[in-house]
Amino acid sequence: MEWKKTACILCECNCGLEVQLGGDDGRRLVRFRGDKAHPSSQGYACEKPHRLDYYQNHEGRLTQPLRRKSDGTFEPIDWDTAIREIAAKFKAVRDQHGGDKIFYYGGGGQGNHLPGAYAAATRRVLGSRYRSSALAQEKTGEFWVSDRMLGTMTRGDFEHCQVGLFIGKNPWQSHSIARARVTLKELARDPARTLIVIDPRKSETAAMADIHLQVRPGADAWLLAALSAVLVQEGTIDRAFIEAHTAGFEAVERVLADVPVAEYCRRSGVDEALVRETARVIAEAKSVATFEDLGVQMNRHSTVVSYLHRFLWLLTGNFGKPGAQFVPTPIVNIAGGAESGRSSPVAGARIIGGMVPCNVIAEEILTDHPDRYRAMLIEAANPAHSLADSPRFREALDALELTVVIDVAMTETARHADYVLPTATQFEKAEATFFNFEFPHNYFHLRHPLLSAPEGVLSEPEIHARLCEALGAMTPEDVAPLRAAAEQGLDAFGQLFATQVLADKRLGAIAPVLLYRTLGPVLPAGLAEGAAVWGAVARRAMTDAVSLERAGFGGGPIAATNALFEKLLASPSGVVFAVDEWSTVSSRVDKPNRRIELALPDLLDVVAGLKDEDPTVVNEAFPFVLSAGERRSFTANTIIRNPEWRKKDLRGALRMGPVDASKLGVTSGDKVRLATKRGTAEVTVEVSEMMQAGHISLPNGTGIGVGPDGEGGIAPNELTAVEDRDEFVGTPWHKWVPARVEKVAG
Repeated sequence: MEWKKTACILCECNCGLEVQLGGDDGRRLVRFRGDKAHPSSQGYACEKPHRLDYYQNHEGRLTQPLRRKSDGTFEPIDWDTAIREIAAKFKAVRDQHGGDKIFYYGGGGQGNHLPGAYAAATRRVLGSRYRSSALAQEKTGEFWVSDRMLGTMTRGDFEHCQVGLFIGKNPWQSHSIARARVTLKELARDPARTLIVIDPRKSETAAMADIHLQVRPGADAWLLAALSAVLVQEGTIDRAFIEAHTAGFEAVERVLADVPVAEYCRRSGVDEALVRETARVIAEAKSVATFEDLGVQMNRHSTVVSYLHRFLWLLTGNFGKPGAQFVPTPIVNIAGGAESGRSSPVAGARIIGGMVPCNVIAEEILTDHPDRYRAMLIEAANPAHSLADSPRFREALDALELTVVIDVAMTETARHADYVLPTATQFEKAEATFFNFEFPHNYFHLRHPLLSAPEGVLSEPEIHARLCEALGAMTPEDVAPLRAAAEQGLDAFGQLFATQVLADKRLGAIAPVLLYRTLGPVLPAGLAEGAAVWGAVARRAMTDAVSLERAGFGGGPIAATNALFEKLLASPSGVVFAVDEWSTVSSRVDKPNRRIELALPDLLDVVAGLKDEDPTVVNEAFPFVLSAGERRSFTANTIIRNPEWRKKDLRGALRMGPVDASKLGVTSGDKVRLATKRGTAEVTVEVSEMMQAGHISLPNGTGIGVGPDGEGGIAPNELTAVEDRDEFVGTPWHKWVPARVEKVAG
């Protein structure tokens, strides 16, 4: 059987894969192996993609548009009716209340990023100003801090670092770095290198670490403040780097010099001697690469933790050199900062990277306010399951005047929609991811489809093109000249697109769907959905010409754009599109005089005020801290609807340490009642040495579909609360949920 090239879609790495198709209908994904030609993963793949057929082929697949009837059930309708009615109803909301009352959620499903580009055209036509995605409940604190300090995002060079530091992250399961398990093994086995992990759990990565700082759940801010304070108080900072590349150090120094290190170590639950040893290891290292993730980004003081984290590598000069932090050249910059003067219309929540905080969406809808959202377009996302306080979000969906869901399955969110539009899976269309952050050689992968979509299904670009046409925003007269130019070749097309579209505000607003309708039909078979990538490449060719030229794509913006785009079309394993140099990293700091802003007064005030908080205080009514959503071997995001794909732990056990299990009189396999202030659930216990006393966890991705013994586990967000969120950017405290556990009698 032929091996076809694609990529995994279960984490941000999107490792290159080769797949064989089979089964009675030839549509089963039957064999997998890593793609050795992939520029980043180079043949590496973990065990999870071997079960991707559970995503591609499942009983819940939708193949026709559905419309909700007055009795709450759904009826099938044809595509012409669906597009006509949806366009008319969105237009009615826009004309009566304003387009800013139409809210968009999605466009960034794992490995499914091109729909977001095409949806931008529909949103502009409707006047939709507000949007959000899963990134807004994970990464916006880090985005905001990075933007304020450096004006850009950074990543770490773990392949070459002397010290690798992971904060609230278990890359053995969550990956996020290239060839994660190989890289971790190399780092852990080399006696000249040091692996440091900050995590309440003794995770798989922590078990490999040279230093494991097993912090008390929710006390990361005190631990990171203590580490930073040791650097300042012991005089091991890199003053030459600070003086040459930063501003505002004096204010930071005053606060950190005043930190009571011993007391903060006690509050964090980590031995002071180990904290001081760790700070010295970081200070003395030739290079340090760091990575923070959801363990702290969905936790108390998450934005302050992102701020303190940066002190560890900025005060020690670990920026802009091999093995340290760098600024990549991405195809699309997804890590934006706060938009000046913009906040959500009802809650007044800060908008980061164009995204409204997820925890205020229900409030924005349910509040009796003239500017409340009245309609939603939801795409490649399942917020009724993934956002905090699912009952509250379901109430919000039901209160909307119009809800349209574009997805491959009848998800928990789709069940509350007025219309559900079936779309192609990620293996039935051209697709890509914008999570490409390698350095100095960065790559982009325009994935080719493995197979065609079934009859009755449309890709998201086709859906958005039809909506724009139904709304009168794209006419045959707009399309005809561009289509004729595309048939003459990319050079002719690029010249006309630049003069006809980019110079016209109306056409520029719908550029993605214009690309799909004009350039898409002349692309190689199966790659029409990749037309929007031409636009992304064109923008990058104008802003990072030198990086692209080093990779072999020069000759001016249009020539570079067309050469790179043609290479992407012809390269099913991906293409190195940018080559950078370490010497240029500091010049990418987008701040006055290229100086990194160390002193952020509002965040620095919170750091100084940590003295007045005590994370060791226990809530007697809810004495446990629940992490609602732990990465495990047999968990993934909710695009896999059938829980049978998990070969063990089908229903997702509640992990608990042996000390707590002994006190409760339970062992693995026993039932307990788990309660939070939002709800209760019965769940099976797994006693695990990973967990410290007082800390329990549920896996992510459970509580969907139906397994052989009933529902597929607990939906964690039935137990979380929207009001428990970061004070600055609104990210939820999914990793810090006060809980109570009781043994179930019998």
